[in-house]
Amino acid sequence: MNSTWVESRGEIALLDPLAPSEEAIEFWARIEARPPTLVVVLKPDHVRDVDLFVTRYGARAFGPSLFWRGDAPETELEPIEPGSGLPGELVALYDGRNRNETPLWLPEQRALVFADALTAPGGKLRIWSTPWHEERAVPALRALLDLPFELVIVSHGEPVHDRSAYERALGLPPWTG
Repeated sequence: MNSTWVESRGEIALLDPLAPSEEAIEFWARIEARPPTLVVVLKPDHVRDVDLFVTRYGARAFGPSLFWRGDAPETELEPIEPGSGLPGELVALYDGRNRNETPLWLPEQRALVFADALTAPGGKLRIWSTPWHEERAVPALRALLDLPFELVIVSHGEPVHDRSAYERALGLPPWTG
């Protein structure tokens, strides 16, 4: 699993933050040098280490308003919905997956960041299967082609992909992994 660190318009955001061990000296040195001003949970089951980063760095926290039983963070998150604007001009998007995820558009980086809507097993970008794949997920993800993105970042598998990989993924069978 991957987390994403992004600097945008004077804000430093950790997306779906996952903390390594304290022995990961290089990671912690980078974070200490440029601490996050916000942390964002993109999906209810990606709570991960949001509490740690909020407590340690005083960052604002954003994320879904509903969580799986027993998996809610201690931190109160400012709710995000598709269309929500976040500090740093980050924008929450709709992915057609029954509001289980709010991917982000990073305009300054020309990038889309996904929690689980897309995955990259073996390095090949794929849409993660849902019961409403053809009816909702593919049309919603296809609509994101209207954004001028160049990069796609995912949490599972090879993290960084280009726009053409995203376009190809829209035509592939869903990943059922």
